[in-house]
Amino acid sequence: MPIRLECLSHTPLQGYFDPAPEVLIEVERVQAAARERVLAYDPELVIVFAPDHYNGFFYDLMPPFCIGAAANSIGDYKSLAGPLPVPGELAKGLAESVLAADIDVALSCRMQVDHGCAQALEVLTGGLDRFPVIPVFINSVAPPMATLRRARLLGEAIGRFLSRTGKRVLVIGSGGISHEPPVPVLAGASAEVAERLIAGRNPTPESRAARQERTIAAARAFTADASSLHPLNPEWDLAFLERLATELPAVDGMTNDAITRDGGKSAHEIRAWVAAFGALSAYGSYRASKDFYRPIPEWIAGFGAMHAAPVAA
Repeated sequence: MPIRLECLSHTPLQGYFDPAPEVLIEVERVQAAARERVLAYDPELVIVFAPDHYNGFFYDLMPPFCIGAAANSIGDYKSLAGPLPVPGELAKGLAESVLAADIDVALSCRMQVDHGCAQALEVLTGGLDRFPVIPVFINSVAPPMATLRRARLLGEAIGRFLSRTGKRVLVIGSGGISHEPPVPVLAGASAEVAERLIAGRNPTPESRAARQERTIAAARAFTADASSLHPLNPEWDLAFLERLATELPAVDGMTNDAITRDGGKSAHEIRAWVAAFGALSAYGSYRASKDFYRPIPEWIAGFGAMHAAPVAA
């Protein structure tokens, strides 16, 4: 019943507005090393904890957590498009097990995932369909959101289920650390923006392209003037990574308001990392390695990568 963990930041801006060549080379080196570990491990099942950016989940029904029993990647920002090879019955059994552990989770038989999930799969496995995969959506952009404690407990419940499957499991946490790109919020939104946040599925290609151009323009402005968006916070980022490595339950004290204040509105994506480490912790004590961290303004992100495995391994 082995398990391995890979957590990494994602960015929609890679390939659109990149940092200096030496920084990009370092990121690609770290990503390649992670992929080499994953392929050598050859998992029989992959669990991806990931957010969504108003591409698959909207305010017409916004769950705090959702397990995908079938899923398709929309292919935004150059991420791969197409179906994910989800073992549907196993995913449904996972949802039943999590609910039995008193963690409220939704189930989707037609989940749409965006770059937040697809980019991690592509980076770590070389594609969308290399291994059986169950996506787990964690709401990280649309208030109200579950606490970090609930994300940790979700991960633990999933980890206990995984430990009983007898499978060689890889858990992935995909999310930014400190960052606040121009993601709209429902409170105070215009009628047009509010409708997009409530029921904006399957936009036209023109609408999606315009949205992507706004993000690229924001990255250019942020690189030229850091005051144009919420600042990146390397000290906060590194303290969070240290908590994951050494004292996971300590994240329970990180309130949603404090995360927004210190890390930015999109820093709530750290829930994906917390859930992944929660799943790993269900197997017992673990050792974690911080492989990379750097604030990258071109990508509007505190950008990091970690991997971990049980001490027994």
